[in-house]
Amino acid sequence: MTDSNRNDNGLIILFNAAGVVIAYGMLALSLYMSPDVPLSMKGYWGIGILLLTLSLVNFVKLRFDVRLSEDHVTRLEEARNERILSEYVGGENPKD
Repeated sequence: MTDSNRNDNGLIILFNAAGVVIAYGMLALSLYMSPDVPLSMKGYWGIGILLLTLSLVNFVKLRFDVRLSEDHVTRLEEARNERILSEYVGGENPKD
């Protein structure tokens, strides 16, 4: 991975983290400032939002793990195919 990709990924993560913090702050402020909603309902909404966040983090991690696994399998298949092709073209028996 090149340095520019790492910098871009860091910038994207920072931007997304800032967006999440701002969204949580605005949500907390709106719940706090809402006069018509009882305190128990505010707590219920807050717990629901936290659980939704946990579910989304787990979902993203699962998708990332699946993609990483697929990439690993693809690299293994490409290496195997390259070895078979080099054996066919070169006519050599590989040493194990």
